[in-house]
Amino acid sequence: MSRRGRFRIVAAAIGVLSVAVAATGCASDDGGSGGDNPSSFSLLTPAENAIVRTEFAALAKGECATAEKGMPLKAETVAQAEVVQKITLLAGQNALPVMFVAGTAQVKPDGDLGKNQLVLDYEKTLKDLGVWDNILPAAAQTVKSVYGGMVSLPYQYNIEGIFYNKKLFADQGLTAPKTWGELVSAAQKFKGAGVTPITEAGNQGWPITRLIGNHIFRNVGPDAMKAVKAGQAKLTDPAYVAGAAAVAELGKQGLFGEGITSRDTDTANTQFLTGKAAMMYNGSWFLANLNDPKQNQIGVENVGFIPFPSVDGGKGDSGQWPANAGAAIAVSTKAYGPKVGDWLSCLAKNYGSSAMQNQGVISGFKLNKEVSNVPPLTKELQDIVAKADSTVLWFEALWDAKTTKDAQTNVALLVSGQMSPQQYMSALQADLDQAK
Repeated sequence: MSRRGRFRIVAAAIGVLSVAVAATGCASDDGGSGGDNPSSFSLLTPAENAIVRTEFAALAKGECATAEKGMPLKAETVAQAEVVQKITLLAGQNALPVMFVAGTAQVKPDGDLGKNQLVLDYEKTLKDLGVWDNILPAAAQTVKSVYGGMVSLPYQYNIEGIFYNKKLFADQGLTAPKTWGELVSAAQKFKGAGVTPITEAGNQGWPITRLIGNHIFRNVGPDAMKAVKAGQAKLTDPAYVAGAAAVAELGKQGLFGEGITSRDTDTANTQFLTGKAAMMYNGSWFLANLNDPKQNQIGVENVGFIPFPSVDGGKGDSGQWPANAGAAIAVSTKAYGPKVGDWLSCLAKNYGSSAMQNQGVISGFKLNKEVSNVPPLTKELQDIVAKADSTVLWFEALWDAKTTKDAQTNVALLVSGQMSPQQYMSALQADLDQAK
């Protein structure tokens, strides 16, 4: 996405999208991958992630065989880096697939697809079909918060929190921390015992900015970043700077261990899975690593999961789980009809159980069938999703690309002491002000 040539192509395509989709003379395809009367249930997903299309294929042979017979599944892929360009061009040609991955900005109400009413409102549609209650409330809330409407379904819904090594905690006579103060105290004790207290993939940036954002949510409240977006608060306000300061202090005290700013994902995962680190902030996607005995040398029974701790005197609480809904998976309004409705009904009722049974993947759908041989920790996280009624987004969720990049790049300077918390937050606020 950093190639200038690609940006020019995308920008040019986006610039003409509104005109193109409004034109009455747009050519339709033969109905196989879009158009007003599609002959197949065309599905376009990222090439790099096979989870959704694999599950659709399984359902087409099983629970959704009737929908498949009426409208055969036709799955295609697109490189993740090419999604925005691909969808922009297909929309301009009146050839959107029935269901497709799209860029976050595209499907928002003011995005090119959103403002041209090219993406289906899943909430209204699923209510009309009588299957809306199969979408878990927390998942629906997250989707709406990210996209401004129910324009995606939570096929790959994730919650985030702190995974911890139960044995290491027991060895030190510690219990899982419930407050930020307890977390810092535990981390200090682990450091004294020669154990890396908290491991993160520091070279990725986002695992550390997640900590800043969550501290702010616990301190300021769940609407903290919405207030910044609305201009009702600034990142330079004391309570926001306090979040950056708390995480910077972890770095200053060496509680991330040596080499945090250059540590990659594989290294961080290995540190935790081999018992060399006591804690790791991560998302439920980490279950794939935890459930792999080749990777997990400490045993899944020795891994616990807790919410990001509360902050003393803060307005947020640990019941407000950080969550994300994966890439947007939309349905074309022009392609929607009774046969697409049959597919959506079947997916709503069966995707959750099927994905859990076949791939051990949690989602934002109800489990309507009993799933066998589910690892206890996986079941625990799915239960959390099912019971949660309030979620928060991540630090950069509502920001533009430049501010996001600067947040994730400069956080290395923050935790290494090369940038003060005030400088870090001031730079990000300046980015947001410029983006208005």
